[in-house]
Amino acid sequence: MINNIVDIYFDAPMSFEARNISTLKGIVGLYFIFSSNIFIKYPFGCSKLLYVGMSEKKTNSIGSRLIGHFEGKSKNAGLVNYRKAEPLKFTYINFDMLKDIWKFRIEDLESYFILNFVENFGVYPICNNKAGFEILNSDITTHFKIDWSYFK
Repeated sequence: MINNIVDIYFDAPMSFEARNISTLKGIVGLYFIFSSNIFIKYPFGCSKLLYVGMSEKKTNSIGSRLIGHFEGKSKNAGLVNYRKAEPLKFTYINFDMLKDIWKFRIEDLESYFILNFVENFGVYPICNNKAGFEILNSDITTHFKIDWSYFK
């Protein structure tokens, strides 16, 4: 049963640079890395979105996760190579803003967003390779209308 639909809009994009990432230490939630200019042709449409990631702990915050991608320590070859090809951008959602309306884990929220992207574009974002979405087995009462046009 759907009790609540919440519109999700993204904050202003930031350049994928260490100085912008360092301000996000201690913040948990979701982050989105996308191309500045390259449109990926997905089955159901084009998007600049490359990757949806998450941080579930303040000790491994969005800032820590993003710096891992920035420095290549995350070993995500797709992100490393897109970064070599052109400047990237990112945005994020602070989980504190949603925790009153989302009763599941941050991991489940990430799965929700990725599956919603699949529904709208036909496949996972090109640099995601996540599998196993337990959220499909849950009784979700809050749904999000995600503004994917942000990445067009």
